Amino acid sequence: MICTTIQNRTAEQILQLLQDCEMAEVRLDRCRLTDRELDEVFSSDVPLVATCRICEVASAEPSLQGLPEQSRMIKAMQIAKRRLIRAIEAGARYVDVELEAQKQMSKRVRQAAHENGTVFIRSYHDFEGTDSPEALKAIVEKCVYHGADMVKIVTTAHSQEDVAKVLGLYDWCRGGSHSDERISALADGGLVAFCMGETGRESRLECLRHGAPYTYAAVNEQEAAAPGQWAAEDMRKTVYGDFSFMNMESAVMPCSKSFAQRAIIAAALADGESHLRGYTSCGDNEAALQVARALGAEVSVDGMEIVIKGISAETGNLTLEKDADGNSKLHVGESGLLTRMVTPLMAQLSAGPVTLTGEKTLLGRPLTGAREIMEALGAEICPVLPDAAPDRPVNVPFRVKGPLKAGRAEISGKHGSQIISGLLMALPFAERNSSLIVKDPKSIPYIFITLEVLKKFGVKIGNEMLGGRDFLESDGDWSLCTEMVFKVRGGQKYKAADIDLEGDWSAAANFLVAGAVFGKAVLKGLDTTSLQADLSVMDILMDAGASLSQLDGAKGDITVQRAPLRAFSVDASNCPDLFPIISVLAAFCQGTSRLAGVGRLANKESDRAKAILEMLDRMGVKASVEGDEMVIEGQSLVQRILRGELLKGGAYTSHHDHRMVMALKVAELGADGPIEIDDEECVAKSFPAFREAWSAIV
Repeated sequence: MICTTIQNRTAEQILQLLQDCEMAEVRLDRCRLTDRELDEVFSSDVPLVATCRICEVASAEPSLQGLPEQSRMIKAMQIAKRRLIRAIEAGARYVDVELEAQKQMSKRVRQAAHENGTVFIRSYHDFEGTDSPEALKAIVEKCVYHGADMVKIVTTAHSQEDVAKVLGLYDWCRGGSHSDERISALADGGLVAFCMGETGRESRLECLRHGAPYTYAAVNEQEAAAPGQWAAEDMRKTVYGDFSFMNMESAVMPCSKSFAQRAIIAAALADGESHLRGYTSCGDNEAALQVARALGAEVSVDGMEIVIKGISAETGNLTLEKDADGNSKLHVGESGLLTRMVTPLMAQLSAGPVTLTGEKTLLGRPLTGAREIMEALGAEICPVLPDAAPDRPVNVPFRVKGPLKAGRAEISGKHGSQIISGLLMALPFAERNSSLIVKDPKSIPYIFITLEVLKKFGVKIGNEMLGGRDFLESDGDWSLCTEMVFKVRGGQKYKAADIDLEGDWSAAANFLVAGAVFGKAVLKGLDTTSLQADLSVMDILMDAGASLSQLDGAKGDITVQRAPLRAFSVDASNCPDLFPIISVLAAFCQGTSRLAGVGRLANKESDRAKAILEMLDRMGVKASVEGDEMVIEGQSLVQRILRGELLKGGAYTSHHDHRMVMALKVAELGADGPIEIDDEECVAKSFPAFREAWSAIV
């Protein structure tokens, strides 16, 4: 990225300049801002570097003139420290402290940076020349030793040999003779190294090719902060050429189908009339409405509100449509969640066996672990197709027969949360109380969504999360939970409720990643206090270095804007639907990203691990699976542009997977040509308006 150096400007002028900057350095030694103005400037969504050179403050600050040199430098350091900390607290993305700064100053600024999520840069400048490679390496080591998150090395070049010394630091960090992992980490977007002077002018561009997260440019030719600095407009033209960036304003996300489907079924089972507000249609949500009607509920849809008059369900009182052989049947569309959720409900509520049927990709998706879980509670699942092997996981269509046996049951949660959610919805109808012990639970956030929806419909379930010392010390980290215990009181009835359905973080993830890599996006209709697992995309983006902000509380608009992106590591076991889009994100993050949770991807609409690897390989991105981790070698967008290594366009398959379609459309923004997808229609499963929304921003 191009970081524009801003100096000798008022706050109003700075804010005006930021409208045309993708990133900026604000020289607080040359821009005399009040505390209020600092707060205003550094609250900008544009990623900002706060810099305050001590010697400049000492020579320019009127109040310091006439003091003895030592006193002047001490007071200058105090002024610089105060300004930098104020900028950090106001929202500076980076703070730059020169290596010569006093130890106590750098320590205090570093502490403030880490407390506020600001990247701490240690910088070294040589305005006379360029030292030996060994001396430069020692300076990098010193910066790292003193706590640098990033290192900036800028020297004056008198020859191309000087330039080679400085640019050689990138290869040294990446695979040099050192043994310090912190220095190796600098190769992943943590080193900014180039030369000043006319001889070093091209190094300001070359550093981006070598992996620098950004380079510095001047507002214009007359305002260069150092010899050889490019004007920002010249740098933009040279780096980006005719590359187009996106800008999306006020996109409204669809409702969460995880919430919607649970609420629709709960409303259908309830006594009374429920109102679900904020509804948006998609294939899976419509399938849930069809199930509600099939159960006997009265359903009407008026715009974005659903009214459902429930059946006041009780054990054994459910009447369903019969097939030609007189057996009860229920069609669940293409929804895996709906299938697993209603399986325990049908076992509990129907007086006899129920055959569940489906369509499209659902027919090829095994319900791994479902048979064992249902048998643990005294119910039966059996295939209805004559050639189904008795020892293989069940596929739709299948027949389920209950009722569930109340009491104590211990089951495995390693295959996912959906059928567990179904059990939690069904067991309250039993005559007796139940204790459900789930070992090795996965997708825990979705279980809590189920509990929250049930609570709104008057059903109370006690729960406890257990784990080892790591879990206890983590203050409840879901990924470290090894067991969940649910206490379910029998004889409960669902009561009608009025609910506002949340916006969908699964859909939003695609727009957020697009904005973080390719421009800017503003999203509406989301709640950052949500239990949805895919809210994790916010944490992932922040770990990668994206610029994110939200105004007006937890439900306010969310803005994401381009910023230098670095490799990240994440355990996505609880949010497997994010895998396709965060794999695209990783392709544009400098360094090696690791995405754990591959084992959760096999039984989605596609074999997602295989589909993602195939997609990345075809795009020219190095990726592999190591155990349960997907390992992806990424490059920044700027580096890809300068090296001619944009993702490869052409013909791709979605594997009839809606998540893959959306990820491919985002990837196309960074491709060298159009991406043609064989089946885009499958996106209607979760987001029918996706293509309309997408076409409005591209």
